Amino acid sequence: LLRLLSGVAIAFGAVTVFSGGRALFGDVLERASVGNAVDFVLWFNFIAGFFYMLAGFALFRRWRCGVWLATLLAVSTALVAGAFGIHVAGGGAYEMRTVGALALRVSFWVLFSVFAWRQSASIK
Repeated sequence: LLRLLSGVAIAFGAVTVFSGGRALFGDVLERASVGNAVDFVLWFNFIAGFFYMLAGFALFRRWRCGVWLATLLAVSTALVAGAFGIHVAGGGAYEMRTVGALALRVSFWVLFSVFAWRQSASIK
C-alpha cells in the first residue's frame, strides 16, 4: 500500500508541476484561465509539486527521509492554507477552486504522512 500511495504522490506531483507551470509560465490565455488565483499559492504549489515527487520516490524506495518530507509537506501546505485564509478574510480576490485544491492537498499529505509514520518501522 505504501508503494501504491507513493505512486499516487509522484503522479500528483507531476500533475501539480504541469498545471502550475502552465498557470505561471503559459501564454496569455493559460494565465487568464486561472482567474483570481493567488500568486503565493500558485508558486507554493508549483514548487511543492517537485517535492511531492521526491517524497513519493523516497517512500517508494522506503527511505526514512520520505516520512519526514511527507510531514513537512503536510505542515507547509497547512500553513499556506492558513495564509490563504487570512488573504480571503482580508477581502483578497480568490478562486473557489483554490479552497478545494488546498483542502485536497492538506488532506492528502496529512493522511499520507500519518500512514508513512505508521509504516516507519519497516522503512530504512
